[in-house]
Amino acid sequence: MAAAGGARLRRAASALLLRSPRLPARELSAPARLYHKKVVDHYENPRNVGSLDKTSKNVGTGLVGAPACGDVMKLQIQVDEKGKIVDARFKTFGCGSAIASSSLATEWVKGKTVEEALTIKNTDIAKELCLPPVKLHCSSAVTCISLPACVRAYGVTKPRRATVPCTLS
Repeated sequence: MAAAGGARLRRAASALLLRSPRLPARELSAPARLYHKKVVDHYENPRNVGSLDKTSKNVGTGLVGAPACGDVMKLQIQVDEKGKIVDARFKTFGCGSAIASSSLATEWVKGKTVEEALTIKNTDIAKELCLPPVKLHCSSAVTCISLPACVRAYGVTKPRRATVPCTLS
């Protein structure tokens, strides 16, 4: 009797599923459902992906690994003789928020002096991308660790400048 009841339940569920309207696959994708459209845009169309010549004297490289979530980010800046960032590239292995944060950061630092770039806060990136609080660590990895590491590697600032104000709450 229990088997007959289970079979009826499966048939009813199948009939209900067959009659329900189906959404296009695009609307069911995880990034489209879980992330803001700005994050999806930077995830699907990342800006400045790639690498610069790490042996060049005017290129600084910052590498960050986030053990909590498994994200790995490499950010590079190319600085001219006047201290202005003329190019920025990134390679990120991680979630959509990590990729979007890296992509946006490379857009924002181009054309700025090194000192101006260091004033970008993780909360600025998080606000622009509408990141939820649980994803603030993605923007922090870029602005608080990777970008200052690039600057230190380039040699513009002194090592004590490695800490940049971060808001993790």
